[in-house]
Amino acid sequence: MIKVAFVCVHNSCRSIMAEGFLRHLGNDVAISMSAGTETYDKPKPMAIEVMTDLGIDMSFSSSKLIDTLPEDLDVLITMGCGVECPAVSARYREDWGLTDPSGGPKEDFIETRNLIEVKVKELIKRIQDGAFN
Repeated sequence: MIKVAFVCVHNSCRSIMAEGFLRHLGNDVAISMSAGTETYDKPKPMAIEVMTDLGIDMSFSSSKLIDTLPEDLDVLITMGCGVECPAVSARYREDWGLTDPSGGPKEDFIETRNLIEVKVKELIKRIQDGAFN
């Protein structure tokens, strides 16, 4: 199964939402995980709330550092935070260029969540089509 990691600075919003979508929509095609490059105490409550609004279980979520990621990743996706992950090995890398909704109203989180959902669905399709084999 393809191993996918989503990485952001704090692993508190965008990356955990992406992990949640891939776990929810694509757990039959990929192992989903997320991490951050800096420590943070916990995921943003609004990020968890907007995912829960869609019925997506986020009970797995916690802010983790990139050193928790396995060494044999297939896909590494950064979320548009300008993070570099030179110490993380992956066969394929891409950046999704998403704006951080942190500090904004719920509508900003919803907009970001919806963009992530579209991108995760596209990623699942690419995995199913064998793009990362």
